Amino acid sequence: MLKRIVLASGNAGKLREFSQLFSTWDIEVLPQSEFGVADAEETGLSFIENALIKARHASRISGLPALADDSGLAVDALGGAPGIYSARYSGEGATDARNNSKLLDALQGVETSARGASFHCALAFVRAYDDPVPLVCSAQWRGRILEKSMGEQGFGYDPLFFVVSEGMTSAQLPRELKNRLSHRAQAMAQFDVMWRENMSGADLA
Repeated sequence: MLKRIVLASGNAGKLREFSQLFSTWDIEVLPQSEFGVADAEETGLSFIENALIKARHASRISGLPALADDSGLAVDALGGAPGIYSARYSGEGATDARNNSKLLDALQGVETSARGASFHCALAFVRAYDDPVPLVCSAQWRGRILEKSMGEQGFGYDPLFFVVSEGMTSAQLPRELKNRLSHRAQAMAQFDVMWRENMSGADLA
């Protein structure tokens, strides 16, 4: 029987990626908007803390198990910024374009060798909002920030994030390849193992 999980996000790009990653698990990933869940207030100081806050919030309102992702970009030359503030880096009304523009401005004059960066992803899954033993994992994807955007795929900072091993940005990678290499894919691989170890035979909605 197809199982249902609420994704604690309104981001269409994340929903698409998680739906693809879950497609072979006989699990339907539903956006929190289907249950009238507004975004949780992200008061944590780390990706993991915020992922748990979002998962518990979505589960409490929807009554279903919930999965939350908190991810972002940490740039070495900026002391780890934008970090947990990646989605709203450019302030109120932030968009991908404005965030990317602010990042490029912040890195003006920084040499290529000093433009290292990491995408980070933390995943948190709760069976119920008060689940005392949530499944939590995290991963990172190393690269560097270019001086201009390249590529049309992906979302967020993907057009600026150069994947050295592939010689192209995350936004230029074929979707199937990105779904094997990315921080989210790596976290999902960890989550897959945790799921099989902890959720085998579990009765989900």
